[in-house]
Amino acid sequence: MFFHNSYFTTHFGNLFFCSKISIFSLFDHQKSPFRYTQISNYVNVYMKWKKDPFFDSILHIHKSAELKPIIQLKNFIVNYPNGCIPISAVSKRGLEFDISIRVARFLRQYPSVFEEFRGEHNLPWFRLTSEAAEIDREEKRVLEECKEDLKDRLRRFVLMSKDKVLPLKIIKGMAWYLGLPVRFLDESKGDLLDESFRFVDMEDGLKGLTVESNGEKLLSTMQRNAMKNGVYFGGTLEGIEFPLFPSKGLRLRRKIESWLNEFQKLPYVSPYEDFWHLDPDSDFAEKRVVGMLHELLSLFVEHSAERKKLLCLKKYFGLPQKVHKAFERHPHMFYLSFKNKTCTAILKEAYCGNSSIEKHPMLVVRKKYIRLVKESDRILKNRRINNRFIKHEKLEKGSDIDADSDDRTDIQAEEVSKSFC
Repeated sequence: MFFHNSYFTTHFGNLFFCSKISIFSLFDHQKSPFRYTQISNYVNVYMKWKKDPFFDSILHIHKSAELKPIIQLKNFIVNYPNGCIPISAVSKRGLEFDISIRVARFLRQYPSVFEEFRGEHNLPWFRLTSEAAEIDREEKRVLEECKEDLKDRLRRFVLMSKDKVLPLKIIKGMAWYLGLPVRFLDESKGDLLDESFRFVDMEDGLKGLTVESNGEKLLSTMQRNAMKNGVYFGGTLEGIEFPLFPSKGLRLRRKIESWLNEFQKLPYVSPYEDFWHLDPDSDFAEKRVVGMLHELLSLFVEHSAERKKLLCLKKYFGLPQKVHKAFERHPHMFYLSFKNKTCTAILKEAYCGNSSIEKHPMLVVRKKYIRLVKESDRILKNRRINNRFIKHEKLEKGSDIDADSDDRTDIQAEEVSKSFC
């Protein structure tokens, strides 16, 4: 790790300031950051990961992966005739619902959500419990009331891509994080997709979705928050700094901290602007990557996502091959949780203090589903206790019957012996 010393220089009669990050004119503050001389001064060094119990204990983040297949099955049951299904309807569709065990066993693990009963030919059928059905109705109300919000999140997600178009498979793969309703892309005339969305053919025979922006300039979450705080007024992007939230006990090396301070002073790079001008090895490119990750996580329901899912976006969002390093280089912005045998990237800003990140409308609904799912543990525990009690009673009754039988046998034996005497 090394840095250049700061110094002043004169060039063509104008005074320039040459720093370890960039060279910029002191007399032209309105110029685009792409006009700056782009220099990369960050050298990869080992940064020890620091565990943070607070972020590891956020229930709705770490239960999200467990909740997803439950919601998928719930939606399948709700859309089935009469709102109930025979087990044969889903028994061979485990992969479709991301279920690695037998579907019947999976359904029985959540008795607070799925109610089992006997149907035709005495086969097992399943329907939603009354509590699950009530949350499902609330979910539909939220989706209807927040249609414009969800539409805006989808529009922003597409417009962040480098060509302003994304394959449908990518959008469907991220639909859970964006909180989009089931089968929202199956109907070209659905309520969520208005005339500004268009289905297009992409290379490799892929179907894609694009958005007509009509020249509208989108402001990122960082820009909108800067405007609220009186830092940004729609012109130069200087002065917009990423909010930092150091974890307790986490200390950066002095050189890294110095680089981070200079990195914060660089003009902000909006994820909705073209980035072809940027040197991919410069700190400006790093600023754009960090801004992109911040904006992506801001759009998601839990403001978090599995890191491997985000890495799948590299090709279409113009992210570098080692984009995962950005999470490690900015531990005051992002936290990497390794719970549940996976790596989850969390946007710290959304959970620290008076966050200015807008809450996703679906978050409240998902929290209710998670509380309902937790009830299954209590129900199953009570069943096991009751089963043990019933089994114990049967054993006691069996031992009493055996004792009575032995007594009768002894009496009969005594009578037989007396008769021979």
